[in-house]
Amino acid sequence: MEKDEKAIQREEKIYILLIAIFVGGLVIAGVLASKIVNIAGLIVPGGVLAYSITFPITDIICEVWGKKRGKYVVFSGFITLLVVLALIRLTLIFPKASFWTGEEAFTKILGGTSRIIIASFIAYLVSQYHDVWAFHFWRKVTKGKHLWLRNNASTFVSQFIDTVVFITIAFYGVMPVFTLIKGQYIIKLLIALLDTPIVYFGVWLIRREKKDEDRHSGSSPTGSFR
Repeated sequence: MEKDEKAIQREEKIYILLIAIFVGGLVIAGVLASKIVNIAGLIVPGGVLAYSITFPITDIICEVWGKKRGKYVVFSGFITLLVVLALIRLTLIFPKASFWTGEEAFTKILGGTSRIIIASFIAYLVSQYHDVWAFHFWRKVTKGKHLWLRNNASTFVSQFIDTVVFITIAFYGVMPVFTLIKGQYIIKLLIALLDTPIVYFGVWLIRREKKDEDRHSGSSPTGSFR
C-alpha cells in the first residue's frame, strides 16, 4: 500500500508541475504582451514565448493522461485568468498610498493588460479546446502513431486561431493588427516545430517513470495514464 501511494504521488507531482508551468506561462503572457518587441525583424507581443509553451504542455498531458485531463487543464487556465483579471481590476480601484509615485505607470501597464486578458479569454478558450480536440482527432487518424504529426497538425491550426482572435481583440485600433498577426504566427510556428522534440522527450520521460512505478508497486502498466 505504501509503495502504491508513493507511486501515485510521483505521478501526480509530474502532472501538477506541468499544470503549474502551464498556468504560469498563461498568466505572465498577459502581462508581457503589453510590450511589443522586435524578434529578428518580426513585430510581436512580448508574451508570445510564454504563451506558446502552453500548447506543448497540453499535448503532453493529452498524450499521456488522455483527453479529459487535457480539457481540465484548459478549464483550470480559464478560471485562473478570471481570478487574475479580477485581482488586477481590484488593485487598480484601490487608492494609492500618498507617498507612492508609480501610479501612472502601474495604471498604464495593468490597465492595458485588462483588455489583453479579456482578449486572452476568448482566444484561449477557442484555440486550446480546438487543440485538445484536434490532437485526439489526429491520434485516431494515425491510430496512436506519429506523435510529431498530431502535435504539429493540432498546434499549427490552434495557434493560427489564437493569434488572429487575440491580436484582433487586444490591439485593434491601437496597433497595426496585420503586422502583429503575421509576426506572432511565424514565431509560434517556429516554436511549435522546435517543441516537437520536447513533447517526445516529455512523453517518454513520464511513461518511463510510470513503468518504473508500476514495476516497483507490482501493478498493471495501464493505471491512470489513459
